[in-house]
Amino acid sequence: MPITGIYGPDDFANRPQGQPDTSRRAAPVPAGSTLPMPSLEWTPAVERATAPLYDRVKHVIPPIEWPLMAPTIHAINELKRARGAVILAHNYQAPEIFHCVADIGGDSLQLAVEATKVKADVIVQCGVHFMAETSKLLNPDKTVLIPDSRAGCSLAASITGADVRLLREKFPGVPVVAYVNTSAEVKAEVDICCTSSNAVQVVESLNAPSVIFLPDRYLATYVASKTDVKIIAWKGACEVHERFTGEELRSFREADPSVQIIAHPECPPDVLAEADFTGSTAHMINWVRAKRPRRLVMITECSMADNVRAELPDVEMLRPCNLCPHMKRITLENILQSLLTLREEVTIDPALAQRARHSVERMINLRN
Repeated sequence: MPITGIYGPDDFANRPQGQPDTSRRAAPVPAGSTLPMPSLEWTPAVERATAPLYDRVKHVIPPIEWPLMAPTIHAINELKRARGAVILAHNYQAPEIFHCVADIGGDSLQLAVEATKVKADVIVQCGVHFMAETSKLLNPDKTVLIPDSRAGCSLAASITGADVRLLREKFPGVPVVAYVNTSAEVKAEVDICCTSSNAVQVVESLNAPSVIFLPDRYLATYVASKTDVKIIAWKGACEVHERFTGEELRSFREADPSVQIIAHPECPPDVLAEADFTGSTAHMINWVRAKRPRRLVMITECSMADNVRAELPDVEMLRPCNLCPHMKRITLENILQSLLTLREEVTIDPALAQRARHSVERMINLRN
């Protein structure tokens, strides 16, 4: 079913300007909490200690680069133990992070679920800011760090809590679903969250004839094609996925008709129409594991192709490369600094967090 309407900031004449910053305050570092910088020399001991890690990424990181990364990787893994910390990493993180320092990796839904199970006192979120907020919402008593709080998201930036309230005024009684790629302020105003893994399930769980789905217009279009529920969408888009085109995919098929193409549902409809499979990052990875295609194009963020190839080197990746500039703000160097100084800590106003937590937990509980 086509989406029944799509709205954006320009459609509300009385839209408040600006967005209150409810969560990006950097918490002060407690006195005495900063640890000394460890040695970052490439030594025989570091080489031995990190050899099993290099074995995981040897197909995507050249041997000449490893001595530059390994000392920092080794230091991070030692500091995790000293801090009692756990590192969560999204599938879009670079291989040296995803495969060599992360304790838990996955898509937004996997990370949200795993965040509820973490026993560590400190969580380092290697992803973008809304992911760190989600970890904090689910672990209000733990220290949640993001190595660079500037790691934002074009989707999260496209809508505010005030926008959600205006949508509710325009469509009274219509339930609101927020993609997890939103701020805590937005999550506090909606009925339930979703990810690309469970968006259709979430929409249909509401048993409503119409649903407001925000902020990704393309994910909303994909969901609308899979359900009879009438979808009212928002004019947001992922700056990585919206740049792909159907013409680009057709050029890959013309060059090699045997190539397999899989795409993320944040892509425009003409892209999805050319794909052999559409799914979340987790579903895409599982598809590759099951199918083991000879040659593959993954229509999503570049680093995920590297992470999959590290695991499945027999699959040749053809990459139309769109990097997420926000994900790439997270580096080995600032992960190390985050563990040394316990910065940058994510804080959320408790009253707002209580409301936002409800929409995230409702999504997680829907799985069971």
